[in-house]
Amino acid sequence: MEFTVSPEHPSLPGHFPGRPIVPGVVILDHVLAAIEARDGAIGPVRLPQVKFVQPLLPGEGARIELDGQAPRWRFRVLREDVLLASGEVVGS
Repeated sequence: MEFTVSPEHPSLPGHFPGRPIVPGVVILDHVLAAIEARDGAIGPVRLPQVKFVQPLLPGEGARIELDGQAPRWRFRVLREDVLLASGEVVGS
């Protein structure tokens, strides 16, 4: 799944003034949406491991790669070939 966060996203003005970056929670929301788009509703989840390696800037494109199936998925978020974030989602 590919996504872009608009420079007008409401979370950006406070994250960070003068040099906005996409908050991790917004990236994770896209990860959960990608899982649900592929596998259906997943309900409550835990995120036992998440690592943010590089920032995502507003307007930049990114893609989500998923591995696994319910109740455990591994994910990677990339901008072209650059790893931005990775981790694990565990459903209840």
